[in-house]
Amino acid sequence: MAFNYDEDFEHTDFRKNPEKYRVGRGEQGVLLVEPYKGEILPHWRFKTPEIARESSETIYAMYEEYKEKDDFVGMDMARKFIQMGYTRARRYANYKGGRKYKEDGDLHERDIDDEKAESASIFKEKWIKIREDEDYLKLKKEHQKKYG
Repeated sequence: MAFNYDEDFEHTDFRKNPEKYRVGRGEQGVLLVEPYKGEILPHWRFKTPEIARESSETIYAMYEEYKEKDDFVGMDMARKFIQMGYTRARRYANYKGGRKYKEDGDLHERDIDDEKAESASIFKEKWIKIREDEDYLKLKKEHQKKYG
């Protein structure tokens, strides 16, 4: 089932109401779902490889804590932030200032930033680890079967 952008995100605690959470595709809803956004976002950074490493390790540790509590929504939100670390760092690695398009809609030329590319690879490593985690895959399947 697609991510439900019509949900009342402002007044919904998804820890207390996991049945309202939809996985969606990719990073959908990453900046909407509370209390997870508030817990994870302060740790999400990718400016340098050192910062990306600390950020990805902190968020991955949060993923493990959510996993210990059988909190699939938390696990999935940590996965989304890790994935977003990869995609945003990759965008900044490819385009100075992170902007792919000019104001007129034309593409900016690629200008590879090796530091941001390394940050992206640090997040990608953790993202793959989560995507392949059998416990995550099992809980994801159960959540989708139960709630959509």
